[in-house]
Amino acid sequence: MKTSLLHPVTPRIDAGLLFLRLTGALMLFYVHGLPKVLHYRAELTRIEDPFGFGPHVSLLGAILAEVICPVLIALGLFTRLACLPIIVVLLVAMLAVHPGWSIAEGQFGWLLLIIFTTIALCGPGRWRIGRGGRP
Repeated sequence: MKTSLLHPVTPRIDAGLLFLRLTGALMLFYVHGLPKVLHYRAELTRIEDPFGFGPHVSLLGAILAEVICPVLIALGLFTRLACLPIIVVLLVAMLAVHPGWSIAEGQFGWLLLIIFTTIALCGPGRWRIGRGGRP
């Protein structure tokens, strides 16, 4: 098979998407999601509530986006759909909760947004559990 920049070899793309899914999901889960689950009560007093839903609803939404969705993405299950809550939470965090942050202060959030938007646009690749590894 002849390759070029316009027609790259599929296994390389699949490996890149797998790497992006696993590392992005692990970073979000470990840095943001796991502490929210392990320290739920303490997080209730710290969670930002920019839309007035209340701390329980806001924290449960964050746990959905930062614990459940990364697991689905790492496995390749409902990948594009699982990226949506993450993208929403990251946009709310960066634009509504921390609008005064410089790019340097918010770089981790912006990088996560880039990673999960890329996964949402490209899909999980062939190396996944969902749909039996078919395109």
